Amino acid sequence: MADENLTQGRIFRFWLPLAATWLMMAVEGPFLAAVIARLGDPVYNLAAYGVAYSLALVVEAPVIMLMSASTALARNRASYLRLLRFTHAINGTVTVAMVVTLLPPVFDRLALGLIGLPPEVASRTHVALLILLPWPAVIGFRRFYQGVLIRHGLTRRVAYGTVARLAAMFGTAFALARFTDCEGAWIGAAALTMGVCCEAAISRLMAAGSIRTLLEAPGEAAGAASSYTALSRFYYPLALTTLLSLGIHPVVTFFVGNSRASLESLAVLPVVSALVFVFRSLGLAYQEVVIALMGDEGENYRPLRRFGLVLCMAVVFGLALIAWTPLSHIWFLTISGLTEELAVFALAPARILTVIPGLTALLSFQRAIHVARGTTNAITMATVIEVVGVVAVMWIAISQLDAVGAVAAAAALLIGRIGANVYLAPALRAKRSNV
Repeated sequence: MADENLTQGRIFRFWLPLAATWLMMAVEGPFLAAVIARLGDPVYNLAAYGVAYSLALVVEAPVIMLMSASTALARNRASYLRLLRFTHAINGTVTVAMVVTLLPPVFDRLALGLIGLPPEVASRTHVALLILLPWPAVIGFRRFYQGVLIRHGLTRRVAYGTVARLAAMFGTAFALARFTDCEGAWIGAAALTMGVCCEAAISRLMAAGSIRTLLEAPGEAAGAASSYTALSRFYYPLALTTLLSLGIHPVVTFFVGNSRASLESLAVLPVVSALVFVFRSLGLAYQEVVIALMGDEGENYRPLRRFGLVLCMAVVFGLALIAWTPLSHIWFLTISGLTEELAVFALAPARILTVIPGLTALLSFQRAIHVARGTTNAITMATVIEVVGVVAVMWIAISQLDAVGAVAAAAALLIGRIGANVYLAPALRAKRSNV
């Protein structure tokens, strides 16, 4: 039976704190880009920060879906403890991967050889990545405990943690920019690391009551949490999905680094991506909402789908209002601090990506349906299609058509995302009994 109390207003109230959390995180990009753009050597430092952030995202990828996993599976003492030990293992793995990436022979081959960064950018990138060393594991712990909070309906506490994260990040960035001579890319990395460390600690404190409840709940872990083997089968496709999704960023960076107007493209892409992420974040927040509210039998599918489709249209309209109006000049020149030339350069990729936030909201709903079903392999296949599409378009646009790097990247990301949405489209036509 469908929950007759699950009105659009109730979904909105559940979603709003999570959306605020993602939106506050989305502010990080524009803020840090604006700080870096106002410091010395902005082109080099914006490019270095963007590359370091992309590489750190790839290493972080396996921990991203821990929030979805704990939201769906943390139901009693046995399942919570198994998930916690599983989280420790993943966090240890990503930290080792980060250390390996930082080894000079590995980093030089990657940055100078594969990506083709100028030495001035590569040296700044290496230090920024070193500062980000604890970042992936801390993100893993934070997302695990946030999932516990969402499971217990405490979405406002997730938002409170993000407020603390932003305060720590803003304070760190301001202090370093004001009182030190650090490179802008290093300041951005330090601010990110300090912010997530504070958020992880506060999330653990706020989840203490929920954790006590779980530890006092009797029973055996069931379903995907019934054993480490079952948990691995459930989580592996999710981890692979995020690895492929985030792994595409260094691939895009590689192509852009070898494109026409490569330095300008590398400089504006973090700024454009930050703007698009502001609106994408509202859709990304919807995945855990659907997982938490769907119901054991998928009885709340229809009201959740209705809310999701409205959300898709709203975020596209919001980005279009900036990308296709004079507000774009205010954003890129006044807020982001780009030069006139770079601001004009950023317009085309921003406009190409206008519909990406709507496609992201749609993808979040589609993925949540498959997480609820336990059919996580479909999510991975959709991501494979997206990655193949991005790589193919980038190769054609840059290697064959000599396109400007930023424009080629925007077109590739759009086409790849459409491919993923099309593959998962049957989820939108599913009957409740199939959820």
